Amino acid sequence: MLGKWMSAVILTVSFLFTTPAVLGQEKGAVRAGFSAESLSGQKILLFRPSVWVGEQSTGGMGEPNADWTAQARDFLNAELARRQIEFSNELIIEPDLVGEDAKLFSEHRALFNSVANSVVNYQFFAGNRLPTRKNKAFDWTLGEGTKEIAERTGARYGLFVRTEDQYGSFGRKMFQVLAIGLVGAGVSSGKHVGYAGLVDLHTGDLVWLNADEQMGGDVRTEEGMQKRVGQLLEDFPGLKPVAVAAK
Repeated sequence: MLGKWMSAVILTVSFLFTTPAVLGQEKGAVRAGFSAESLSGQKILLFRPSVWVGEQSTGGMGEPNADWTAQARDFLNAELARRQIEFSNELIIEPDLVGEDAKLFSEHRALFNSVANSVVNYQFFAGNRLPTRKNKAFDWTLGEGTKEIAERTGARYGLFVRTEDQYGSFGRKMFQVLAIGLVGAGVSSGKHVGYAGLVDLHTGDLVWLNADEQMGGDVRTEEGMQKRVGQLLEDFPGLKPVAVAAK
C-alpha cells in the first residue's frame, strides 16, 4: 500500500515539472477617473460575500468543508458589520431575497467572481497577460445589467467580497516533505485567495479591485477573519481617514 502511495507521489512530483507554476500575488487597481470623491454622498450595496473553505487533498484538489465554510461566513459577516463605522458612505446590506430577485443578485455575484478572476489572470499577472490587455488601462465591466440592482436598492455602488481557502491535509503536508526529499521540488500546501471589488451599478464598470492570492488570517477563527478583512479592504477608497495622534 505504501509502495503504491509512494509511486503516486513520484508521479505527481514529476508532473510539477511539466506544469507552469502558479505564483501568488497581491495587486490592486483603480479605474481611470474614479476617486474617493466619486463616492461622496453615494450609497454602497454590500453584496453577500462569497465564501468557500475546505481541505487541500494530497494531490492538490480542493475538498469543501461545510462546517468551516459556515463558520467563516459567520465570522466574515460579523467583521464586516463591525467595520461599518469605518465607511464614509451609507452601507446597505444585501437583503434576503427569493425568486427572480434572488437570482438577479446571485448571477451578479457569480459574474463579479468571473470578472475578478479574469483581471487577476489576464491583466494583473504579467506572465499570462492577454495581448489586448498588455500595457492597457484598468477597464473591466460587469455590464449594464447592474442598473436593475441600483434601481431596486437605491445604491450607486456595489461592494463585492470573495474568499477561498484550502487548508493542506496531512497527506498534502507529507507530500511537501517527500517532494523536496525525492526530487528537490517545492510544493505548496494550502490556497488562500481573496478579492474585494467596487462596481458602479449605474454603468457596471469595475472601479476598484484588490486581489491577493496569498492572503493571511485563518478564516476559521475570529481573529484570523479580522486580519483577512483588513487585507481585503486595504486601500479601499470609501474608508474614513485614520486619525494620526500628534507626537
